[in-house]
Amino acid sequence: MRNILLLGAGRSSGALISYLLNHSQTDNYKLTVADLSIEQAILKTGNHPNAEPIALDINNTDERLKAIERADIVVSLLPPALHIIAARDCIRLKKNLVTASYISPAISELNAEAEDAGVVIMNECGLDPGIDHMSAMEIFHRLKNEGTKLISFKSYTGGLVAPEYVDNPWGYKFTWNPKNVILAGQGTAKYIENGNYHYIPYNRIFKQLELIHLEGTGTYEGYANRDSLAYRKHYGIETIPTLLRGTLRQEGFCSAWDVFVQLGLTDDHCIIENSESMTYRQVLESFIPASTKGNTTEEKLASFLNISAESKVMSMIVSTGIFEDVKTGKSNATAAEILQQLLERKWVLKKDDKDMIVMVHLIEYIHHGERKKITSSLVVKGDDQTITAMAKTVGYPLAIVARLILNNKVHLKGVHLPVQPDIYIPVLKELSDMGITFQEKESSIN
Repeated sequence: MRNILLLGAGRSSGALISYLLNHSQTDNYKLTVADLSIEQAILKTGNHPNAEPIALDINNTDERLKAIERADIVVSLLPPALHIIAARDCIRLKKNLVTASYISPAISELNAEAEDAGVVIMNECGLDPGIDHMSAMEIFHRLKNEGTKLISFKSYTGGLVAPEYVDNPWGYKFTWNPKNVILAGQGTAKYIENGNYHYIPYNRIFKQLELIHLEGTGTYEGYANRDSLAYRKHYGIETIPTLLRGTLRQEGFCSAWDVFVQLGLTDDHCIIENSESMTYRQVLESFIPASTKGNTTEEKLASFLNISAESKVMSMIVSTGIFEDVKTGKSNATAAEILQQLLERKWVLKKDDKDMIVMVHLIEYIHHGERKKITSSLVVKGDDQTITAMAKTVGYPLAIVARLILNNKVHLKGVHLPVQPDIYIPVLKELSDMGITFQEKESSIN
């Protein structure tokens, strides 16, 4: 019997594991789920006869090589920085690898080695990146066949809370790696608009927003995400005048989050002295300039921000618990680690809560001299705390791509992302059959 090795059984793994086990009998494979916590691996596999949960420390070379050697294909849900370890081993042992993470420079450099080894390292097969690429390419290829001229592509995705379960002023709860949320937007975002290059440094990311309204769903804030410029080549649209990829949040989120950015509370490098004995209030005050006017921490923060102490932004900051006189208990911690610890206690999906994924593509093109616009949107709600919308939209496409490769339906070698028709067509078809489908509206632009 063939073997699929899954590295990591974290937040996004539930739907992926369920899907792969549901197909294990017909496809004749077993699923080995490897995690640092054997309890987590056992919990996620649920005593399925075709599942083998194992404890695996990814930094233990002997254990890692032994597990990969037994696999026919490896699926990695490891933290992005650790994919390179698995990728090098997979090339050495001639095993295909699938991940949901961005292609890193280190992974890109393995292209020739992967080709020589006859394996594919398929990245960006989750939600964003992943479903966004595949759904966009389907539209691009369709428009190209119709003889249109593509002039603008903007794509936004957000992992949110379903509106009926919003019970905090941020409209947000964690459904994926909290650390990635805390560090989101760091670095300089790059995009092109009307033929002009634009760059947004981290200190302005949450200020330069586009409001996105989706009928029947709501209005969201969109901010630019990472390097959009690289995708002109990946998508085969090198001459497009406008291309931007971004992230969606509920209205008001970005202004409040920018407070943490401006203060420096999302910094993950500087260790705070005696952090374990400091209260959250003391940590906050230590980042407010000493010369700031005010008698209380609240007054000083409002003065630093030049806003009213009764403003919505201040009430959102207060709701996080950052003013509480409670010790962090976290030693040798960075500000980002302390903020993450605090928010993980506040932004938790409750037992009956459901999350929601919103993705929207805004595409403009010219056809027979007429300028037109396509709005293609995807809204997915979670089933429960395990099969969340995030878990479904990350896990299902990742699992489908793994099965395609395992069953010899994909013949690429080297380092790739899923922009080829023989990948995105079957993936989007199966996702649609599962109820994960885009709604598309077309209109003329005057």
